[in-house]
Amino acid sequence: MGNVTDVRPFRFGLLGAGVRTADDLVGTARAAEAAGYATFLLRDHFVEDPFGHQFAPLVALAAVAGATSTLRVGTLVLDNDYRHPVMLAKEAATLDRLSGGRLELGLGAGWLRAEYEAAGMPFDSAGVRIDRLAESVTVLKGLFAGAPCSVAGVHYTVTALAGFPTPSQQPHPPLLLAGGARRMLSLAAREADIVGVLNASVASGTVANDPTELFPETVDRKLGWVREAAGERFGRLELSTVVTVIVAADRPAAAARYAAEREWTGVPVERVLEMPSVFIGNVAEIADQMRARRDRFGFSYYVVGDADLAAFAPVVARLTGR
Repeated sequence: MGNVTDVRPFRFGLLGAGVRTADDLVGTARAAEAAGYATFLLRDHFVEDPFGHQFAPLVALAAVAGATSTLRVGTLVLDNDYRHPVMLAKEAATLDRLSGGRLELGLGAGWLRAEYEAAGMPFDSAGVRIDRLAESVTVLKGLFAGAPCSVAGVHYTVTALAGFPTPSQQPHPPLLLAGGARRMLSLAAREADIVGVLNASVASGTVANDPTELFPETVDRKLGWVREAAGERFGRLELSTVVTVIVAADRPAAAARYAAEREWTGVPVERVLEMPSVFIGNVAEIADQMRARRDRFGFSYYVVGDADLAAFAPVVARLTGR
């Protein structure tokens, strides 16, 4: 991708991966707000594997918004196939209103085959799912505008429907689209405000444990697709990714342990240490790595899991807004 000249300030999201109770949800969100995280994010799944059970994200985020005052709330990401865009537009706009304009709406085309099968939902080809998502984005943006919206698509037909309420953030809440393959990232480049770059392949309908997906050259290729599809709007995009953070004194030893835990045979420690989404070292070293990789790749919006909330907080304090 080359060096990025227009550098965005850092911000950080916390993924509520481990919240299972109301107290956990509110307590984790309040701790994230106090530590300076920008957003509290939830996934969108209704089966336990591979991430553990999840609360319904929009309902849970309404509770988070009510228990916090500045923390933004977001989805990482909603599966487009699980909600009709007319209903999603109403729910998202309502959440944006009730939160005082703090919603970030993350969407994806859906990928977890076992989840679709368990729910008795057809798991269409990736092309069909992405086409459906593209139409959904058109419907959502139209309804967020408040004026009568008409869309005559292959998957959705909306006729002279005016959205209510309109979101507090106009023209719409920041839209994050996430993916790892060329077609999905190209859609994100054209339509989103925030592009989420996946660090794993989900083309098979599950998460592939493939370390090459995390290599710098792979990330370069994905960002090249984004740049090509975005054209002149590339400079306005915020680039985001979910990261692994390992606070450790001995970087090579920690990298070797991480590779062993992931069962990455034949991956040298040096390759692990250069992965753009893996940060290993003490607080100062991790902060330096994030600055260098922002310059190199353009990522400025990093998301960590809630298990790392406290350990990563000193990095958040050093880098937020800088």
